[in-house]
Amino acid sequence: MLVKLNFNFATVLLLSMMILTVGNSCKNLASERSDLKWLTIAEADQMARTSTDKKFIVDVYTDWCHWCKVMDQKTFTDPELIKFLNENFIMVKFNAEQKEPIKFKGTEYQWQAMGRNGVNALALELLRGDMGYPSLVYLNEKLEPISVSPGYKTPEDLMNELKKLL
Repeated sequence: MLVKLNFNFATVLLLSMMILTVGNSCKNLASERSDLKWLTIAEADQMARTSTDKKFIVDVYTDWCHWCKVMDQKTFTDPELIKFLNENFIMVKFNAEQKEPIKFKGTEYQWQAMGRNGVNALALELLRGDMGYPSLVYLNEKLEPISVSPGYKTPEDLMNELKKLL
């Protein structure tokens, strides 16, 4: 009986180690293939100056926004959407309540006391004063506004919306 228990323990231990190894390999492989490439506003500004043939999408969010977090967890993790976004757009993350000044297209934007936690003036400009979160701001290759798309989007909804921009 003692030998049988040791055999079962050893088998369980070996299987557990194999599962962990395979699981970690799959996880690493998936994350290598599916990471969205996010830029800051400053990086996007620089990229537009060096010429690009891709449009920009600015994800305007706040730290307290529930639906912003859900969109990060459910929409921006969809493998098909990630591939489409990385191939066709330049992705930018922008916290609307950022307190540090931002230089964008030659203008410096400051934080202002307003609403829940204040807002950066660039968010006011990008969202045209309609401060709803999350919001996606679509900009052309020269960072000129195309449109603003407020609210949470499923991967399917966002994919349909994006295909119309191309």
